[in-house]
Amino acid sequence: MSCPICAEETQKDYRPFCSRRCADIDLAKWLNGAYATPSTDPEDIENALEEAANSREMKH
Repeated sequence: MSCPICAEETQKDYRPFCSRRCADIDLAKWLNGAYATPSTDPEDIENALEEAANSREMKH
């Protein structure tokens, strides 16, 4: 099995990663929102559209 971050061989103590460093990189991606599960909740969609519209207005 290879590490999902760097593709090196995994180590037993850090599976599915090869090292503590790669495990920490993966955790940081979760904490920073790089990984996300899409929502089909209408309220979430409405909020996302409002945020996008506000963001566009601020740029102009």
